[in-house]
Amino acid sequence: MAKHRIALIGGDGIGPEVVGEAVRVLRALSRAGRGPSFAFTSFPWGSDFYHKTGRMCPANYLDLLRPFDAILLGAVGRPDIPDHVTLNQLLLPIRRGFDLYVNSRPIVLYEGLESPLKGRKAGDIDMLFFRENTEGEYSPIGGRHYQGFPEEVAAQVALFTRRGCERIIAAAFEASLKRKRHVTNVTKSNAQGHTLVLWDEVFAGVASRPRYRKVKTAKYLVDAAALEFVRRPDRFDVVVSTNLFADILTDLGAAIVGGLGVAASANTNPARTAPAMFEPVHGSAPDIMGKGIANPVAAILSAGLMLDYLGEEKAAQRIEGAVRGHLAQGNRTRDLGGTAKTKEAAADIIRRL
Repeated sequence: MAKHRIALIGGDGIGPEVVGEAVRVLRALSRAGRGPSFAFTSFPWGSDFYHKTGRMCPANYLDLLRPFDAILLGAVGRPDIPDHVTLNQLLLPIRRGFDLYVNSRPIVLYEGLESPLKGRKAGDIDMLFFRENTEGEYSPIGGRHYQGFPEEVAAQVALFTRRGCERIIAAAFEASLKRKRHVTNVTKSNAQGHTLVLWDEVFAGVASRPRYRKVKTAKYLVDAAALEFVRRPDRFDVVVSTNLFADILTDLGAAIVGGLGVAASANTNPARTAPAMFEPVHGSAPDIMGKGIANPVAAILSAGLMLDYLGEEKAAQRIEGAVRGHLAQGNRTRDLGGTAKTKEAAADIIRRL
């Protein structure tokens, strides 16, 4: 049996806590018999590393990570370091450096979770979001001039390429073939008449391919999409959008299915030219760091997405099934209305494996 090589970056705040519990679940799965085998290597990168070295990670971090099959990341960021430093010295460079242009985020209302939306029950909300992950509004192009003077100018360039738009949109259409064959396009092309008009044109081109002739489509401006997420979330299945808009909408999506504590994500490149990275959507939550009350579900579900990517579909299904059982019947963590500590919640999921 192949042994999967996994790089662990706990990062900051509650990151090491939830990654530790995800690893505990993976090890339990491996011990359970006929499960996948793992070789874990931890990297102590993050804010503590920054205070010691002036960097969030060593200069050769991509070379160190490249031999691995996948990366499991906890969280990045802490109040004592500006967010734009932590993000742009670790997380975003990994996404760009390994060309992990697909950021996929499931948004599912599981049994046992309560949506703030009136009348919504388990299964009513089930969408898969595709976020463009390497360019768009988060492109590192721009600068500041005359800093500190009244004439100060700041420019941030949103870079959209035909290739970048086409490949993320095609990934969304491919995923739709295994779901309800419906893809929603979210942009703001009425106001952004260059970049997002290009995006819309590319979307129409991909939708017209013979392979996708049975896939239905819909289009929303991002403000209207936010409204419909709250009013009628059941009309969405596969959704594709830009780096910024998808970042915002998926947090809204998490809010309507129980919160960020159950929101998982995957950063992948279908060509598999480099290790993919898997991470919970939630941040480092420094206010609860070290208290043992963080919800490990998002990290554990992210580990499940990692298993699916590694070709361990049955193992991935076992993890999702155990999480579903935990959320439906187990003692959940405080953010979900329960009293369980981090380790207790993970132990309940392990018991259900």
